[in-house]
Amino acid sequence: MAEYLAVQSKVAKAATISRRLAALSKAHAALGVSNPVRSELVRATMRGIRRTLGIKQREAKPLLKEDLFDILDGTGSRLRDVRDRALLLIGFSGGFRRSELVGLNVEDIEHVRQGIVITLRRSKTDQESRGRKIGVPFGRGRWCPVRALEEWLHVASISSGPIFCSLNRHGHVLERMSGEAVSLIVKERIGKTGQDASLFSGHSLRAGFATSAAIAGVSSYSIRQQTGHASDAMLERYIRKADIFRDNAVAAIL
Repeated sequence: MAEYLAVQSKVAKAATISRRLAALSKAHAALGVSNPVRSELVRATMRGIRRTLGIKQREAKPLLKEDLFDILDGTGSRLRDVRDRALLLIGFSGGFRRSELVGLNVEDIEHVRQGIVITLRRSKTDQESRGRKIGVPFGRGRWCPVRALEEWLHVASISSGPIFCSLNRHGHVLERMSGEAVSLIVKERIGKTGQDASLFSGHSLRAGFATSAAIAGVSSYSIRQQTGHASDAMLERYIRKADIFRDNAVAAIL
């Protein structure tokens, strides 16, 4: 097992190796056999790998509110533009994961006086499909997620089934969009604003919402109500990024 870890350290990151080690540990436990993962030799090897490779994971850059508005300002009137506006605004305002966003159906949307209520029937942290409801209010400015979604459904003549679908080169609506397509759209759109697209991904929408909300002073509880994070610890990295300029000591003296 220690030799396996040493080989893996040449091609994989520490976090990836840790996940594989956890899977191997569960496999041995399920078989009811001696678990080598618990041996001191294997543990020592893993500690050495973490020290050598480091444990910091590459994180997608958050798509902040200002970045999102820059993207939206550059969109046009084509069907693809209408779809991408709805996708980006709903993905951002709902704090959705890629899989959650593309998994939405028209039947999951309820129109209410304040905006819409989206029923998320299944997610990464809800494997038993208990579901939860997410409120998306009408926007106060030019870019309203509710109206953007209504426009997309209207022009695409979508009345049931998947909300976000792929389009062919003739502008015809096809099947449900993939999670990877969300990443490609984010990268393409942010690249047109002049930023380095390689720093962003589909997760940038969720990260951008959490960070933007934290910068605006929204409580961690309210952010978690939208994103579905299980605890404040999961939100810590977003809030930490927001806090580095809030009450910054340099701002008080320069």
